[in-house]
Amino acid sequence: MNPQASGMTRRRFLGASAVTAAATILSRNQAAGAAQHVPEGRPVRIAYIGCGTQGLRNMMGALEHPGVQITSVCDPNRLSDDYPEWGPSEVNDKVRAFLQDPDWARDARGGLCGREVGRNVVDTYYRRTPPAGGFAPCRTYVDFRELLEQETDVDAFYIMTPEHLHSTIAIQAMAQGKHVITHKPLGNILHEARTARDLALESGLATHLFCAAGNHSTSTICEWVWSGAIGPVREVHNWSTRPFWPQGMLTNPPEQPPVPDDFRWDLWLGPVPDRPYHPAYTHAVFRGWYDFGTGALGDMGHYSFHQIFKVLKLGSPTSVEAGRSQYWAIEDFTWHKKVNTVAYPRASVIHWEFPERGEMPPVRLHWYDGGMRPPMIEELEADGRPMPEEGMLFVGDRGKILADFTGGSPQLIPEARMRAFQPPAETVPRPKPELDQFLDACHGGPESDASFPNAYPFAETILLGTIALRVEQKLNWDTARGAFTNSDAANALIRRADYRPGWEI
Repeated sequence: MNPQASGMTRRRFLGASAVTAAATILSRNQAAGAAQHVPEGRPVRIAYIGCGTQGLRNMMGALEHPGVQITSVCDPNRLSDDYPEWGPSEVNDKVRAFLQDPDWARDARGGLCGREVGRNVVDTYYRRTPPAGGFAPCRTYVDFRELLEQETDVDAFYIMTPEHLHSTIAIQAMAQGKHVITHKPLGNILHEARTARDLALESGLATHLFCAAGNHSTSTICEWVWSGAIGPVREVHNWSTRPFWPQGMLTNPPEQPPVPDDFRWDLWLGPVPDRPYHPAYTHAVFRGWYDFGTGALGDMGHYSFHQIFKVLKLGSPTSVEAGRSQYWAIEDFTWHKKVNTVAYPRASVIHWEFPERGEMPPVRLHWYDGGMRPPMIEELEADGRPMPEEGMLFVGDRGKILADFTGGSPQLIPEARMRAFQPPAETVPRPKPELDQFLDACHGGPESDASFPNAYPFAETILLGTIALRVEQKLNWDTARGAFTNSDAANALIRRADYRPGWEI
């Protein structure tokens, strides 16, 4: 039987009518009065979608959690050892130690990943440490839609795929009444992220976006800023050393290598229109492409913007403007500017403006990546300290707070100011770990700090930034209308221009 034809009618229906299916599920939920929550005392049964490097990193923590039982895994790649790692054998070493198997992936070229690897990790761990629900062999799927059809007793989807699939999978999972937790971003297309947010709001299902929402330092900075330690804040600067992956590509790769054995390229593409397979798109390098990722901003900004938005009580911005690195080439003895239409730049600087919020004044947020960063901070210069490679800086009328990239280790600067500082009492609750927040919500507890509705303001802001990187002007944003007021070109980027048949949202 042709695997691409098997079940295709049903899968096309699920994809093409995801919004209609969602409306049906929502009507059913609303008639019942609430979403279906997991009974207290029972682990949340999870379908784990995406078994690449980041998927395996997160999987190990989830397996150790007593409130989780991973029952199935899904990935369009069966197994391969060609995944880039943060360092030599970084992921393989972590899995090796986790499974207590010194020979695991010993001869692998790079990261050993794929659905069979995910199944092996789950089964090996649960045989040694059975979950509360008892051990049963993990089931594998190549297509998440088939999993949705067959794994009817699954409570939640845990999404660790490339970015272009996050919203697609989340929407279809929620349409079938499943709780959803996903790695950042919420989606790489604003319309899709908004649709996921709206469905979460209407369904009452538990949702969570991984974004460092468990950082205790966020509460500390809130207390400092809200107590007036540096006066009203009017500027925030946030800078990252990313990207660590290729960006700035000018064209899609022209080569057409064969699709690897046991890899379903059509399922990896998902909603993105057909194109020939190339390894330049897959695994950890998808982030640099417009169609598949959100660049350095989307990769890292969610970790830091959650903190900034909570501290400053931010909602949607009123404007966004971006600057980007450029590339020129000499052709026929003449300089030619190369216009990038397929990938994010190698470096960028992005600015957003936010209106006043209650007693808080308007504020400007500045993002830097690819080696760009703010000018040397004068308080650090006075202390004889170097400018950090990454950081977060709150600039108030009466002082500054410097923290690491995600808001950790905050300090008033210069050092003498910190030594003299008397921190206010701890009044802001310290958050639970992110996975605990999601599991509590699955059991009917409060929604997580980074539920899709709670995370949407900064998720939207980041996606507005990715659009600004592709349009050469300052853009004014009307969040109530969900549109830019001064650019048809920017408005055209709010939605995906084309969808593969059966994947429309």
